[in-house]
Amino acid sequence: MAEPPVTDTAASPPVTVTPLDRPSKDPVGLLPPEVTGLPRTIWANSDEATLVDLVRAERVETLPAMQDFLRVLMLAEADAPFDADAEGALFLARVDKLLDLGALEPAQSLIEQADPDTIALFRRWFDVALLTGTEDRVCDVMRANASVAPTYPARIFCLARNGDWPAAALTLNTNRVLGDISEAEEALLARFLDPELFEGEPPLAPPARVSPLTFRMHEAIGEPLITATLPLAFAHADLRPTTAWKSQLEAAERLARHGSVAENTLQKFYTARVPAASGGVWDRAAAIQRFDAALRDRDTVRLRETLPAAWQAMQDARTEVPFAKLYADDLQDLPLEGEAAEIAFYIGLLSPSYEEVALAAREAGLGFDPFLIALARGVPQEVPARTTEEIAIQAAFDGAAPSAAIEALVGEGKLGEALLRAIAQFNAGYVGDSRLVTDALALLRSVGVEDVARRAALQMLILDRTP
Repeated sequence: MAEPPVTDTAASPPVTVTPLDRPSKDPVGLLPPEVTGLPRTIWANSDEATLVDLVRAERVETLPAMQDFLRVLMLAEADAPFDADAEGALFLARVDKLLDLGALEPAQSLIEQADPDTIALFRRWFDVALLTGTEDRVCDVMRANASVAPTYPARIFCLARNGDWPAAALTLNTNRVLGDISEAEEALLARFLDPELFEGEPPLAPPARVSPLTFRMHEAIGEPLITATLPLAFAHADLRPTTAWKSQLEAAERLARHGSVAENTLQKFYTARVPAASGGVWDRAAAIQRFDAALRDRDTVRLRETLPAAWQAMQDARTEVPFAKLYADDLQDLPLEGEAAEIAFYIGLLSPSYEEVALAAREAGLGFDPFLIALARGVPQEVPARTTEEIAIQAAFDGAAPSAAIEALVGEGKLGEALLRAIAQFNAGYVGDSRLVTDALALLRSVGVEDVARRAALQMLILDRTP
């Protein structure tokens, strides 16, 4: 009887080669332990696959304090997991999470620090370079070593960027015949290489899946794609001077919500010019401009008039924390009254100076929310809790222990794993089960991450993040 076939093709199977002497990229980071305040061993005792799953599962739509802390974990210098291999799966997951957060510059620096010498890492470097406009350097590397090219379209793009248009066209035609390039890729690349041939033709259909490369080529052929519906990292493209001001404003707000542009950048776009219309982002820009002018003049009368509208604008855009970083200190120095004084108090509690603001309010006897004042000082147990959220927060600061499961991770030396789980618990808890908030905050405090715990709790109470 004939043997069953063992294969259905005569083609050679793909072979993955990993040099045994190449160290893992996992220890590479931008923030040393003396900056993060975390030990170098945060990943060392955990299984790499578990850490990768946890990093990939972390939400980016969360409170700014947790976004900031997740970014710190992704950038931390730390020993590799005990079972890490040369592929550096945790390192790749960290880069991908930074891209999810829209943190292009840190991601690019992290990749370059690691030396992108694998196809998986080079692909990410190439994608980031396309979105930051620094692709010439990456294309030079690809020209010197074509084997690192992540795709044939990437190779063709770089050949054209390097000025070798005949080689780019030949590569396109060759790989089209071999079936290595899809019809959609061929149509886009053909227009990119020779746009004059397609003058008068209708625009291409928007791609079902947009990569940084397809995004840049659509832009190059005069058929740009809208970034509002694309992943956050694409919003950086709208910050360029060639982009309309409205698109710049919307992109800056979107990135600021995730801490992915500096607060000064947001202010720069808000105050760049006079709004040309009304409604939406135009009204927000106008409100910020009126407030900013009053603050520069230290005009308390105008500030009492303009601060409420500016604060409402920031609440609408969900950019309250960048606004607080910009203006909190200046507001604390001014003799405000009534609604403006109360808003300035909330703004101060959302700034890095939250404890000093709370102490000043307490000493002045201003009558602001006593629970928020006590929380900013780290002692919410000293005042009565009135809501479910306050009770959950108070318990974490009043001796409640983290869950046994997460505490066991810390005992086993799996601090990074415990912190990732605590972030996930908090994110699930602040929109639902308040017991998870207690567990998460208790864990953060028990391992010395007090500032993150306080800021997250303050933001939970002050910011309206109802789903």
